[in-house]
Amino acid sequence: MLPKTTLVIPWRPSSLCAMSDLYDEDILLWSERQAELLRRHAATARANDAIDWPNIIEEIESVGSEQLHAVTSLLTQALVHMLKARAWPESRDVPHWRSEARRFRIFAADRFSPSMRQRIDVPRLYRRALRIMPDSMDGQPPAPLWDTCPLTLDQLLGDGAPDEAAALLS
Repeated sequence: MLPKTTLVIPWRPSSLCAMSDLYDEDILLWSERQAELLRRHAATARANDAIDWPNIIEEIESVGSEQLHAVTSLLTQALVHMLKARAWPESRDVPHWRSEARRFRIFAADRFSPSMRQRIDVPRLYRRALRIMPDSMDGQPPAPLWDTCPLTLDQLLGDGAPDEAAALLS
């Protein structure tokens, strides 16, 4: 991958500047818009039939979908670690689990873009986290856990106190 550089070209159309800004602000939305523009172009331009339009479009779209997948995966891992701390509150690993949950939440927030909000299903992530949870830890069954997630997406991604979201699960 080539390093990203900022290049100011005075004659550059404003729509391209706006699209470049969108790349920095919301990679998922950028990739979807780029893929759509490429589809339109591929449907009308046949000057160079050697271009593999379908795979180029798919790769552009995958940029955003991979970011979305990364955020949902990180949030699921954060939930698993918060749930472990709640399920086994006496475990010596609780500080580690809380630290890991914070780390996953911070990384998710760093990769989050606004258009992901409507696509992240927190209740589904929570159900997945519950399925990932071990049946026992050090021979002990887990303490009872909620059937539904008590946290919102904003609380999971929040930049409040480091253990704010974890405290809601305690």
